[in-house]
Amino acid sequence: MKKRTKEILERLDEQYGTEFVCYLNHDAPWQLLIATMLSAQCTDARVNIVTEGLFKKYTSVDAFADADLKELEQDIKPTGFYHNKAKNIIACMKDIRDKFGGEVPRDIEDLVSLAGVGRKTANVIRGNIYHEPSVVVDTHVKRISNRLGLTKNKDPEKIEQDLMKELPQNHWILYNIQIITFGRTICTARSPKCQDCFLQKYCKEYKI
Repeated sequence: MKKRTKEILERLDEQYGTEFVCYLNHDAPWQLLIATMLSAQCTDARVNIVTEGLFKKYTSVDAFADADLKELEQDIKPTGFYHNKAKNIIACMKDIRDKFGGEVPRDIEDLVSLAGVGRKTANVIRGNIYHEPSVVVDTHVKRISNRLGLTKNKDPEKIEQDLMKELPQNHWILYNIQIITFGRTICTARSPKCQDCFLQKYCKEYKI
């Protein structure tokens, strides 16, 4: 690992600790899968408000697989893009019930075969449920990894590959958790708080 990358990770560890935190509330793997699908173009805080009632109403994979499309659309409407999300959730839960015996698969190829599940969602499941080393490339990781010079790519899959080479495995999941907090509080997309940033010396975009 490069000295520069090591220093970045050390500073993130000092600032945010090394505990694995999942910001989406869930009690079962299928609940995290649905919450992650709902989180596309939506804040985790809003998803948690919606899923609190949602998981009381639909208490199993079967309940979602057999859900009425129009009713589910209304139940998840506050998360946005609810037509697509509701359709994908029902199709995804049907596949989990019919193809995977009701269990959320751990293999990445099986996960991305599910309706509405891309690599980002698959890696959230692999990292949080199965503790498989995975790099999750969300909007914060994409933006900040470029700013820090850990990748020059814009394509999430290429960024994932770059970070897998650049970061030690024991930081793959942790990096995402830390960068989400960093991206929400300091290195925001618009008007980043550069003066308060503890990583400014590593930033490609910081101008003194």
